[in-house]
Amino acid sequence: MIEINLVPDVKQELLRAQRTRTAVITISIISGLAAIGIVVLLLVYVFGVQAVRSGLADNAIKEQSEKLASVEDLSKILTIQNQLEQIDLLNEGKKLDSRLFDMLQAVIPPEPNQVQIVSLSLDADNSSIVIEGQTPAYDNVEIFKKTIEGAVVTYPLDGEEQSDQLATDVSLREISYGEDASGQRVVRFTLSFAYPDSLLAASIDTIVIKLTNEGNVTDSYLGIPRSVFVTDGGAE
Repeated sequence: MIEINLVPDVKQELLRAQRTRTAVITISIISGLAAIGIVVLLLVYVFGVQAVRSGLADNAIKEQSEKLASVEDLSKILTIQNQLEQIDLLNEGKKLDSRLFDMLQAVIPPEPNQVQIVSLSLDADNSSIVIEGQTPAYDNVEIFKKTIEGAVVTYPLDGEEQSDQLATDVSLREISYGEDASGQRVVRFTLSFAYPDSLLAASIDTIVIKLTNEGNVTDSYLGIPRSVFVTDGGAE
């Protein structure tokens, strides 16, 4: 059997090119229609669904506002609520001034080196303490000063013991000699220092004031009775 190709090769190539072009055009049209469909859906969502949701939200807000407006003495309730919140903030930032007595009990040297406290002033804004006192001898003033400088505040934090220096920027001034009410000669003085937040912080349940001689190796320090540095004071 003999087959005769009546379509030249050039004609066949042209037909294949036409079929390819038709397929590309068809796919492009389908893709364009799909893209248009997606855009239409997005427009429906934005201008339809979102509008409905916004309307529902506005209605809910209006309804709740009307309910709040109908509550009797609403302004008083809100004022009380705000005051309660302020009380919580004040409790967090309040100072336990009573710990000052425990501090004095810990740092006042025992006899024969003890001093008498005439007055104690607390400046919570600047975290400073000013002590006015008197004692029979000037050496006792130095002992008192070095005792305070060697004290630390210890407290638990996350299961570990933390410590802060009790006094920084210690200043001894206004030293004078005079007589007390009984006519005895005394040395009067004023001692001031900055204290750490941990000393009076209400957020710390328990503190312990410890005395230490670490880092003090001067001759005057070594002459202080060792009994001065063995007393611990506790505060809650």
